[in-house]
Amino acid sequence: MESSLEALLKVEHGFKPFEEEAKKIVTTQSRAESKEIALDLLKSKFYQLRCCAIFILGFIAAQDRSVLVVLKERAHVDDSWQVQEIIAKAFDQYCAYHGYENSLPEIKEWLSHQNPNVCRAVTEGLRIWTSRTYFKDHPQVAIELIAQHKASDSEYLRKSVGNALRDISKKHPELIEKEISNWDLKNSNIAYTYAYVKKRH
Repeated sequence: MESSLEALLKVEHGFKPFEEEAKKIVTTQSRAESKEIALDLLKSKFYQLRCCAIFILGFIAAQDRSVLVVLKERAHVDDSWQVQEIIAKAFDQYCAYHGYENSLPEIKEWLSHQNPNVCRAVTEGLRIWTSRTYFKDHPQVAIELIAQHKASDSEYLRKSVGNALRDISKKHPELIEKEISNWDLKNSNIAYTYAYVKKRH
């Protein structure tokens, strides 16, 4: 395994090798051993190994809820944008395994966190929200959950909010128009998010 992990350090683009190594670990090791490996890798100074660790945790989170605490703490402190992207994927992995409707308490808890990286792990991780089960049939719930951060002080989070709502507008334009029609565009943060909702590719 050491040689496989060393090979990850050469990866400079993309996340697939980290995910594949993580899958290999969780399929050949017990859940407890996988968690131990992940927690050890999280101590690495190399973002590649921390990314692999987060993928491992994402795969086992639905069976070990204590992993969610680790993921949330890592989102709070890790300064690597690559790791932040994998945390978003890992949170979505948890929701997919546990069920999106069943995961609503965790979704709401993370979205209420004071750290914008923790909130963004949800707004970004569940994109495209209305392609996910439950939210596919309850788009208004998704919109309300995402839009609560439209005025965030974090540009990083506001951009994610705007992009997520724009995703939904492709299938539910009337719901998004109804939502943003009441936004206070005199607020510069809200205006920023609004611009991303209305942005055309």
